[in-house]
Amino acid sequence: MAAGRERRAKAETFTARWRMQWHRVRVGVRKSAVDYFRGDGSDWIALAGLLLTVPALAAMTLADPVWFSPTALVLPIVAGGLLLRPASLLGLYAAAATALIVESVRLGPYTDGPSRVTPGVVLVVAACGLFGLLTAQFRSRVGVPWRRGGTMLFDLRERIRVQSKLPKLPKGWHHEMALRPAGGQSFSGDFVVAARTNGGRTLEVVLTDVSGKGMDAGSRALLLSGAFGGLLGSLPPHAFLTAANGYLLRQDWEEGFATSIHLVLDLDSGDYELYSAGHPPGLQLSAGSGRWEEKAAEGPLLGVYDGAQFDSVKGSLRPGDVLMLFTDGLVETSERELVEGMDRLTGEADRYVAGGFHGAAWHLIEAVAKDVNDDRALLLICREATQG
Repeated sequence: MAAGRERRAKAETFTARWRMQWHRVRVGVRKSAVDYFRGDGSDWIALAGLLLTVPALAAMTLADPVWFSPTALVLPIVAGGLLLRPASLLGLYAAAATALIVESVRLGPYTDGPSRVTPGVVLVVAACGLFGLLTAQFRSRVGVPWRRGGTMLFDLRERIRVQSKLPKLPKGWHHEMALRPAGGQSFSGDFVVAARTNGGRTLEVVLTDVSGKGMDAGSRALLLSGAFGGLLGSLPPHAFLTAANGYLLRQDWEEGFATSIHLVLDLDSGDYELYSAGHPPGLQLSAGSGRWEEKAAEGPLLGVYDGAQFDSVKGSLRPGDVLMLFTDGLVETSERELVEGMDRLTGEADRYVAGGFHGAAWHLIEAVAKDVNDDRALLLICREATQG
């Protein structure tokens, strides 16, 4: 009995130890894989896999050179350029070069027939290797591995989208924002920051158009949207554009100017002020007359010179009135003047007067500037008509 219990105890102990070791191995491999795909771990797993691929491809080429060409070695080389660091990539290239030499010796001179290691094969493999090395060096210099590059860009796009989210308005008000980057890209030089201030009784919205377009302006738009979002509500309305201008000047960008329009709207009375920094004027629809009126404030571009002054224009939104703010990409092109573009915009907007402007922002961009190769943004603020 005692001997049997001892044997079972030893067996259970061995099984428990084996399971514990296996669990540690699985956890270690899983952690290494997660770290690798996050860009934080070593690339030894990918290097080992690619190094095993090289002799496998060489063996298949030697066994059947008709179906497996010597140029198949470009496959691990291209994969290595995406997965490996430059130092590891050189080791992979050495293995590929060795495989090419072995194939050349075993298959014989390329003049003896097809499926040999020709100078063209060597040139193709070397060119792919050079391209992969340049890609790896650029990735290493930037410090963002390709495995996280797409995730990082997605995060940046989402941050801009979240920062551009408009706050909820009280009953009787409606707002909507539509933004379409140039060339169908995900990043835009146009952005919006908004906040409810003064105890929620005031809506402040800033629509900005950074110089450039698409990806070129996206990074600057992200930086400015964060800075402008911090300034909004922290300063009196009349001081916002002055502070934004100073911030932009301190960046010392080669192409560092921007246009901006700042709306300060009293949600109780409907009275508002518009401050502009070289931005296209706003357009207000008066429900009483059915006409659109320009609301143009005075002010220079942001980031041009210090000490700029920004004067406001005042107005009031009565029940049924609509205020449109937009960037120049929506109304101005090389073939269309600003005035002509604004007339076209108001003409299209008139179609929504009877049915309301819910969902109109995106459709207006589609109707007015669908194929324009520039960033386009449109903001609608509507005071809904009272039911009576």
